[in-house]
Amino acid sequence: MGSALVIENDPSDDLRRLGDWLTEAGLELTVLRPHAGDAVPETLDGFIALIVLGGDQNAYADESGVPGAPWFPALEGLLRKAVRYRVPTLALCLGGQLLAAAHGGRVRLGDAGPEIGPGLVGKRDAADTDPLFKWMPLMPDVIQWHRDEIADLPMSAVLLAASSRYPNQAFRIGDRAWGTQFHIECDAAMIESWARADTATLDELGYDPESVVLATADALADVEEVWQPFAQRFAALALGTLPDADIPNPGAARTLPLLGQ
Repeated sequence: MGSALVIENDPSDDLRRLGDWLTEAGLELTVLRPHAGDAVPETLDGFIALIVLGGDQNAYADESGVPGAPWFPALEGLLRKAVRYRVPTLALCLGGQLLAAAHGGRVRLGDAGPEIGPGLVGKRDAADTDPLFKWMPLMPDVIQWHRDEIADLPMSAVLLAASSRYPNQAFRIGDRAWGTQFHIECDAAMIESWARADTATLDELGYDPESVVLATADALADVEEVWQPFAQRFAALALGTLPDADIPNPGAARTLPLLGQ
């Protein structure tokens, strides 16, 4: 039995509550921190799952072609291999953007401006046959903190949750890889630290930092009620104990290999 590989892209966004939920469900975790010098492995040999967290970087390269972080090309390659070899994968916010970009999706600065604080997303019909999302309520609570957006999903992706402001909120690629635009891992201390570090964005929106922290703290119990069982199902999938894990129609089949596979 192996462990799940966790890629922490930014010290401000660690596993936090998600880590507790996964370990309580019996999943061992191996955390690598490329921002602190850890190398991204070339393969997922020895790991039974992959989790990619968020961060302050951009998932796309700048005008001169420099990636948002030096390890992002290697990480995108690892995400492609995870899908190719059906390794259960969960990618949150920046991680979800990287999952989309790695498979031909398009990430950019969001047209609708920053999205910050507690909110709701709406399930799509495709979620009814998804092994993780089919048990979710119609409009699950989430935490948002992003400026970039997944403008176009990969052609092979299945949209699972949307919102009116940013439609690509949750998706699946293949039958074992999930990406979200939103956060589920946050606790109040994490949101408080983000509010201190991102005062310019809050000022841009006209948000009071204390009000954002309090509103998020009030929503955390609802987020936990929805997403702790989701994390337990993901852990069971990785451990091979999730009933009804197969998907009748996982999405569009690929006819050509993706670059880096």
